[in-house]
Amino acid sequence: MFYSVEGIRKGIWGLVDYDPDNDDSTEAEVIEDITAHPYTKNDFLNDVYISEKEYHTLHSLLTHKKNIILQGAPGVGKTFAAKRLAYTFMGEKDESRVKTVQFHQSCSYEDFVEGYRPAEDGGFTLNDGVFKKFCKEAETDSEHSYFFIIDEINRGNLSKIFGELLMLIEADKRGEGYSAELVYSGDRFSVPENLYIIGMMNTADRSLAMIDYALRRRFAFYTMKPAFENPVFKSQYENVDCKLFHKAVRAVCELNKTILEDKTLGKGFEIGHSYFCKSPDEIDDVLVKNIIRYELIPTIEEYWFDNENKLNGERTKLEALLTDGEENETV
Repeated sequence: MFYSVEGIRKGIWGLVDYDPDNDDSTEAEVIEDITAHPYTKNDFLNDVYISEKEYHTLHSLLTHKKNIILQGAPGVGKTFAAKRLAYTFMGEKDESRVKTVQFHQSCSYEDFVEGYRPAEDGGFTLNDGVFKKFCKEAETDSEHSYFFIIDEINRGNLSKIFGELLMLIEADKRGEGYSAELVYSGDRFSVPENLYIIGMMNTADRSLAMIDYALRRRFAFYTMKPAFENPVFKSQYENVDCKLFHKAVRAVCELNKTILEDKTLGKGFEIGHSYFCKSPDEIDDVLVKNIIRYELIPTIEEYWFDNENKLNGERTKLEALLTDGEENETV
């Protein structure tokens, strides 16, 4: 998903485009889907379950800071919202002006900015990284905004990946007037003013270190929350003909209250609404029970792995939902 292999025999690895909305798309399918389609604020509010006031806050933060991180628990729609926020700035769904990558622990400056890579003849060639290439594209089209989206931004070694770009990505350090000499090529490089960076960060991942403070100052951090009480979410799912679905949503809302009150967890560990964002026509008991059994229960088992009493109590509540009409169905 986030390694590009020219061929294992060539030994060339690096970041590639990551499309969270279409993980199985082929290159041909992506090329065919580059036609721009209009996209407005109202489209965003119908797709992403946040209020209009929250949307204006997001829009303002990205406008002035140019770099923003959407943070929150699993399933609150961070990745889904990021691309649609970009679309609202552009006023259209123009995939040619959006680049999405995913960070991981092996990502490097050479992948992101520039570096030497093995060549077919056995030597090494100096290649531009994915971010440098995208910046060059944005520079040639200064009348339009471009968006670089980084999924799992806190999974990479950010100081190593960004290098001298820690300075150049600042909102007031954009453009040729603040260019810096790159380490490998010696080229003068700057981040264009029409490029915006949107990162996503999972606050429930215990294995990740804190975001580098130098990088933190360059980003605005916006916390996304579960949207079970959002009016659009309610209106889209209120007529779902599955009693278990509505019971499960209420149960998760109660579970989130328990998570919020737990001093070892808190709001960064709430269960998000995305688990239940399915087409209303496909929602039935089997689907809901699979979500509970194979997604929600394993999640809380991770949350309370060191608190058996709390785990048993909350797991029992979820397991009680699995007995609804079980004699009449086969999962």
